[in-house]
Amino acid sequence: MTTDLVRSLNEFARNKHPGLVGVEIETCEPDLVTGRMVVGQEVVAGNNMVWAPVIITLADWLCAAGMSPNLPKGAGFTTIELKSNFLGTAAVGETVTGRATPVHKGKTTHVWDAVIRNETKDKTIALFRCTQMILHPRT
Repeated sequence: MTTDLVRSLNEFARNKHPGLVGVEIETCEPDLVTGRMVVGQEVVAGNNMVWAPVIITLADWLCAAGMSPNLPKGAGFTTIELKSNFLGTAAVGETVTGRATPVHKGKTTHVWDAVIRNETKDKTIALFRCTQMILHPRT
């Protein structure tokens, strides 16, 4: 199941923002999502370091992907809050990875945390939290 889900998520995102900046989901389970990207020239800011919104994209996409195996049948979701703390950065050619886990899985909301790391330098570079609202089908 997880292989098909990962393939489906990566295919979905290929021509959308996460795919366009190079994010790839590696695993997607109900309580853990992992992914990575290699920092390319096209995603660096004027200081030659990865642009902060790109790191947010990685974290947010991992948390959003984690909703897939957790949603009730027919339900959707939307992000209602997100927060990022940056502790470091990454340069062109460095690999950035993320690990997202749920903190709360309720009937109407989920809260997910993601830790983003510069794997090349073995350093945590961002902490991320988002709250997702589950959109149940109307009856």
